[in-house]
Amino acid sequence: MPARRPGRAARRAAVLALLLATAAGCGDAGELEGAGATPTAVGPARLWPELTPASSPAFEIGEVNTEPVKGVTVPRDDDIRDVDPVRIVRAEIAAHAGDYDDDKAPYRDTARRMADCREGPGHGRCPVLRPYYRDLTGDGRDDLTLGFPLLPGKTTAVRVYTIEKHRLMQVMAWEDALSGVELAGRSLVIRSPSEVAGYEYRLQWTWDREERAMLLTHDEMLRTGSRKHSRHPSASPSASPSASAG
Repeated sequence: MPARRPGRAARRAAVLALLLATAAGCGDAGELEGAGATPTAVGPARLWPELTPASSPAFEIGEVNTEPVKGVTVPRDDDIRDVDPVRIVRAEIAAHAGDYDDDKAPYRDTARRMADCREGPGHGRCPVLRPYYRDLTGDGRDDLTLGFPLLPGKTTAVRVYTIEKHRLMQVMAWEDALSGVELAGRSLVIRSPSEVAGYEYRLQWTWDREERAMLLTHDEMLRTGSRKHSRHPSASPSASPSASAG
């Protein structure tokens, strides 16, 4: 089970500090204020040019997160819709048993509630959420977006799977507290609560043909105001018509 990325925490801390500093000098939210004189455009200034450019990242944040799913067979026609989502989650639990199978394991309640998945995902107390299918890789075949809560905590695991060479491949993995999930075109967008009131984090993953993975292409903090987000994935108006829920 991928742990929360330290690089992401560092970026959030920097954004939070900047927002708090900015907020200290702002007037009441929602009121119109004069912008003052328009400043003269100034080109970017390079800071500390004497520093040697870094050649490797300071943190491992899992930019490329792919692995074959062991124990789950793929149908001969490679139709991912015929792969049981419950079996996929069971395979992940088996692969990371230490996170699930002990009374003190962090996600013990997720494992216990898998027994309620006899009728499939999205039914009763089954923790496996309703699957969503869309061509995210651009190969003309549907891919699978899957989610399941990590109980008894408040985070949810989000995964994307595709089929390559007759194998089921996990090509994206993330865990967070969710305020919304969207499929927009060939991207997956996750919205999460922020420590700053009136803001949320917006993370977008997009398929990269060279890396054969969904890469985190946008990581930003946005003002939300009174806007509310759906608890379920929603299709963008520009999305391909093949997107659908299972």
